[in-house]
Amino acid sequence: MNSMKFSILNLAVVTGLAASLASCQQGKPTSINPGEKSTATGLVYGKDDGDEGFIVKDFKGQPPAPNMIYIEGGRTVLGTGEEDVMYSRDNVERTVTIMSFFMDETEIANIHWLEYMFFLRQDSGHNPELYAQAMPDTNVWIKELSFNDPYRDHYLRYPGFRYYPVVGVSWEQATDYCKWRTNVVNYKLAQDADIEISQTSSNGRIPLESGVVVPDYRLPTEAEWEYAASALIGVQYGDENQTNRRLYPWDGHSLRNPYGRQMGQFLCNFKRGRGDYAGIAGKLNDGAMITDQVYSYPPNDFNLYNMAGNVNEWVMDVYRTLSFQDVEDMNPLRRNEYKDPIKNTYDKSNSLIGNFTDGNENPSNMEIGRTNKHPRVYKGGSWADAAYWCSPGNRRFWAQDSSSSTIGFRCAMIQAGRNY
Repeated sequence: MNSMKFSILNLAVVTGLAASLASCQQGKPTSINPGEKSTATGLVYGKDDGDEGFIVKDFKGQPPAPNMIYIEGGRTVLGTGEEDVMYSRDNVERTVTIMSFFMDETEIANIHWLEYMFFLRQDSGHNPELYAQAMPDTNVWIKELSFNDPYRDHYLRYPGFRYYPVVGVSWEQATDYCKWRTNVVNYKLAQDADIEISQTSSNGRIPLESGVVVPDYRLPTEAEWEYAASALIGVQYGDENQTNRRLYPWDGHSLRNPYGRQMGQFLCNFKRGRGDYAGIAGKLNDGAMITDQVYSYPPNDFNLYNMAGNVNEWVMDVYRTLSFQDVEDMNPLRRNEYKDPIKNTYDKSNSLIGNFTDGNENPSNMEIGRTNKHPRVYKGGSWADAAYWCSPGNRRFWAQDSSSSTIGFRCAMIQAGRNY
């Protein structure tokens, strides 16, 4: 009798363990494994468009996007701690948190922009204005007192410059490129997933519910750009400790490589001094008198190339002086003139922001009292800038409809479906 009770007890224990093991193996429902039926109603999910009930399509996570590097977010201190040589006091140090996101490994190159224009010409049909609006302003190379005319004619189209960063592109043109790239990449992903065009929404976008598309390409926010450029993950140790902040996207205060076989070589493309763009013949220092290829120079600790020098880069933010009173500490962004004190308290005749003149003029030339052109922030320094501007915390601005031979851009996108 006791033996039978013991056997029954063992059987109950084994059965309970088996049930627990099965439960553990099955686990709780997730976005990737939502289960066969609703945990709220008990109704069975549909899998295909022809099924009855609520359709829950297969989802394997956010698809990889071409040229995108994952940037893990976290807490950081934005702003510059260096001497404010411009006396602008417009980028105060502040602690913020940046969500994880993706950013282009390199600047957008000429070959990418020519691809964009090729498809625009095909798609624009009888609308040549659309194609013309996307044309970079190659006249940005022309100056009255210098002979840069060959770059106007060759820089964009000559095959030798294919992987040099595109310039002469305004903030508005860069934003249009991001929208086009989103549509093209998602269309390709939909084709690979055998999603018919008839299943797209009325505006031609692939539905987010399909689970095969990537979020929108866009310009990075200033906070994202500065966070990615600094790459402080490379100075992290222990539990939430970082050894130091960085003046540049690499360790130390030097612009030369302190390690290995490349010791002594410059780490970015910048203007060393007045009239000195590349050193002397036979011993060129940074190897480039204008821009250089987008894969030149060592990447930072996020594996991003040319986050200092080569070309400045547009970011999403509208420019105005930063302060502690009107900044968010979670994914900060200046998207418009919301609560902008310039309208009420600043003397417009002496405004630091001012209003830009028309055309591709120097951003320091501003006329007062004209319609505001929405100045946008650009960062990073360029082939024609002193080393000071290569520090990620420094910032400048220009009208969003203007362009320059020293400003390019790269794209970013959110990491969807995550809480960090």
